[in-house]
Amino acid sequence: MRAVITRVSSASVSIDGRVVSEIGRGLLVLVGVANGDGTADTDYVAAKIRDLRIFSDAANKMNLSVVDVGGAVLAVSQFTLLADVRRGRRPSFVGAAAPDVANEAYEGVVSRLRDSGLVVRTGMFQADMQVASVNDGPVTIWIDSRSET
Repeated sequence: MRAVITRVSSASVSIDGRVVSEIGRGLLVLVGVANGDGTADTDYVAAKIRDLRIFSDAANKMNLSVVDVGGAVLAVSQFTLLADVRRGRRPSFVGAAAPDVANEAYEGVVSRLRDSGLVVRTGMFQADMQVASVNDGPVTIWIDSRSET
């Protein structure tokens, strides 16, 4: 499972020109599910999202998590994070999980974040979405549950 986590001042998801989800200060998280991802991957990614200390404290050091600052999470499923571009010019997505499996894993991440007390907004699975964000810093962190465990 891969996730790209961006610290934001605000972020939103629109579909057909209508805002369907938005947050203020917090994290915009793009989540891609790979073939073979399971509960351990879901748990790992959700814990990292929740606990990463990427917000500044009073001394301007990145020592606070999204929980610590009372921030929210906007989670968006994005299978293109699993693109393989090693050959040719067209990305291959054979490493991405099938939609039904991917949605279940994505919803698992969202559920675990909500269970930890975070306010979590979401995009719409498999929709053509426009994602807007005001990046803060910018601070962007990439997580891959398979390369980090």
